[in-house]
Amino acid sequence: MSEVNEETLRTREALAGHYKDILGLLGEDTGREGLLKTPERVAKAMQFLTKGYHEDPEAVLRSAMFQEEDYKQMVIVKDIDFFSLCEHHMLPFFGKAHVAYIPRKYITGLSKIPRVVDIFARRLQIQERMTMQIKECIQKTLDPLGVMVVIEAQHMCMQMRGVEKQNSLTTTSDFTGFFQQAKTREEFMNLIKHNR
Repeated sequence: MSEVNEETLRTREALAGHYKDILGLLGEDTGREGLLKTPERVAKAMQFLTKGYHEDPEAVLRSAMFQEEDYKQMVIVKDIDFFSLCEHHMLPFFGKAHVAYIPRKYITGLSKIPRVVDIFARRLQIQERMTMQIKECIQKTLDPLGVMVVIEAQHMCMQMRGVEKQNSLTTTSDFTGFFQQAKTREEFMNLIKHNR
C-alpha cells in the first residue's frame, strides 16, 4: 500500500473517532446497530467532499493545453453541476457554474473546465471565493484575453436553518480582460440564459 493511501486511511480513522464522539455528544447511542459504521462512512464521505485540497487545478488545465493562435472568440462551458460545503456551517450548497474565456494563444480541453470547477467546489467554500478562484486559475494558467465566471447556487444553510427560505438562488460573477466591456458580458449572459 502506498504512503498516500496509508495517510488517507490514518486520517479516515482519526476522523471516524471524532465523528463517533460527535454522535455521542448529540445524544445518540453510538453502539446501536444503525450507527456502528456511521462514523467511518461519514469520515469517508468528508474525505471525498473535500478532495479538492489535494488536487492542482492549474495542472489540470496544463495537462491539455494547446496552442491556438487564430481563435479569438468566446469558449463557453455552461451548466456545470457542482456540489460544495459552506465553510460556515459545513452544509451543502450546489448549483451550476458557467465559464467563458477568450483565448489569446492557448486553449484547453473542454472537459478540463468542469474539472477545475469541481476541484474548487470540493473544499470548504463560500460561493464568492469559489467564483474568484475559478476565474483566477484560468486567467493565470491560460493567459486569455478575458475570463468570466457566473455561479448560481442554492444554499442549504439558508433553506434548512436560519431564514429557511426555500427556492432562493444566489448568483455571483467575476470577470477579467475583455469581459470588462459591458457588451461582451451581455453577450455571455445571453448565451447562458436558460430557455424556460
